[in-house]
Amino acid sequence: MSCGKPHETPCTEVLALVYDYIDGELGEIGEVSYTQIRQHLDECGPCLREYGLEELVKKLVQKCCGHDEVPGELRTKVLARIAAVRAEIEITEVVAE
Repeated sequence: MSCGKPHETPCTEVLALVYDYIDGELGEIGEVSYTQIRQHLDECGPCLREYGLEELVKKLVQKCCGHDEVPGELRTKVLARIAAVRAEIEITEVVAE
């Protein structure tokens, strides 16, 4: 997913870190900063929509399942599946262009 415009921080990098950003778990060493992601989201409509969707899903899951501890293995599987779907979408978008 990309808006096609050049950004200081590429769309793929922002979307790969969107859950860490939402969760407040971004590391400041060697990774993109909160400020860089916020700047990118302010500039990039497609990434902002994706961020909004992910934030909404997280809130919904927390509301429905917020009292249960999520096993680490399940979180890993879900994140891997999300990454796979994103990769499929990006491939489809590139082929369509």
